[in-house]
Amino acid sequence: MQNIVILAGNIGQDPETRNTQSGTSITHFTLATSRPRYSEGKVVRDKDGYRVQDTEWHRITAFNGLGKTIQQHCEKGMKVLVRGRIHYTKWTDQQGVERYGCEIIAETVDFLSRAKQTQNDDGKFIDDDDIPF
Repeated sequence: MQNIVILAGNIGQDPETRNTQSGTSITHFTLATSRPRYSEGKVVRDKDGYRVQDTEWHRITAFNGLGKTIQQHCEKGMKVLVRGRIHYTKWTDQQGVERYGCEIIAETVDFLSRAKQTQNDDGKFIDDDDIPF
């Protein structure tokens, strides 16, 4: 059996990275995906004839090198394609209530829109036009 998830959507917040005590880098961001709303087997349209969309939010987690790349090159609003696996967690909060969570552990992230500019060691911005391929 396989646990495979593929999502294409827009980043909902700038990625945030933290490091564990053991040195593992963990990067989190949210991803919005949309799909048409259906009623009685037909696509629902608004008063102007446009399809009504339902948006779902996904928590994405990336580790170490992939997380570093995401932190450096991604920002809110970018379109990305995430391939990974779904991961469920269960924990007990401070009040003793059992809580559940769901996240996508990213294995690859493809940029579908232009990445944010980054600076080289000289403090100059690197532009895609400067890359010879």
